[in-house]
Amino acid sequence: MLVLSRKLNEKILFPSLGVTVHVAGIVGNTVRVGIDAPPEIAVVRHELSSEPALQRAKPKKRLNHEQRNRLHTAGLAVHLARKQLQAGHAAEAQSTLDEAIREYNSLDRELSPENAGAVNANSPIRVLLVEDNENESALLAEFLRLHGITVETARDGQDALETLRARRCPDAILLDMRMPRCDGPATLAAIRGDTNLAKAKVYGVSGADPGECKDLRGLDGWFAKPVNPAKLVYQMLGSLSKN
Repeated sequence: MLVLSRKLNEKILFPSLGVTVHVAGIVGNTVRVGIDAPPEIAVVRHELSSEPALQRAKPKKRLNHEQRNRLHTAGLAVHLARKQLQAGHAAEAQSTLDEAIREYNSLDRELSPENAGAVNANSPIRVLLVEDNENESALLAEFLRLHGITVETARDGQDALETLRARRCPDAILLDMRMPRCDGPATLAAIRGDTNLAKAKVYGVSGADPGECKDLRGLDGWFAKPVNPAKLVYQMLGSLSKN
C-alpha cells in the first residue's frame, strides 16, 4: 500500500490510469484534494455525477464494467474524504482516502503494460535505488515493490557504494545524477571499476540532460524525470530478461 502521509503539494501517481491525486491546499480544517486525470476520465463533484455530459466521456484504455465502477467509486471516495475533512472528521477522512488510494492502485496495476511479464516471486529482481530526494525515493521504491521487485535505497552516491560493498550485487541500479557527496557520474565510474559489480545494470534517472553529465560510460539506459514509473519497470524488466 502506498504511504498516504502527504504534505502540501505532494502527490500520489497512478501512471497507467493517468491519474494524479495531490494535496492542493490546507486552510484550517479544510483540505483541497486535487485530482489530475486525462480528458477521457471524468472527475467531478459528487452532486454532478449524474449529469448527461458525463456519459459521453470515454476512457483512453478499454475498461470493463467492473473496472469503470471501481474507478467511479474511488473518485467519489476522494470527494467524500474532502467533505469529511471539512466537517472536522479527520479519522473518517483518512479511512475513506485509504480506500480510494487502494482502489486506484489496484486498478493501476491491472492496467500496467508490464503485468504480462510480472516478476517471478520465487526469483525477484533486486534493485538499488539511489536518490537524494526522500519523497521521490519513497514513492518510486513503493511502486517497484508493488511489482514484486526487491528494493534497497541509498540517499546519495557515497551511501550507494557503501551499500554495494556490504551486500550481494543487485540486478539493477537506478542512479540519480545530481546528488551531494558523490554524484551520479562519479558513482557510475566507481561501480564500473569494481569487478564484483560487473553484472549489475545501471540506469540513469535524472532531470538533467545526458549531455550535461561529464562521463556516462557504462550506463545501460536513461530515464528522464519526470519519470513514467510504469514505463521504467516495463523497460527495465525487458532489459534484464535478455540476460
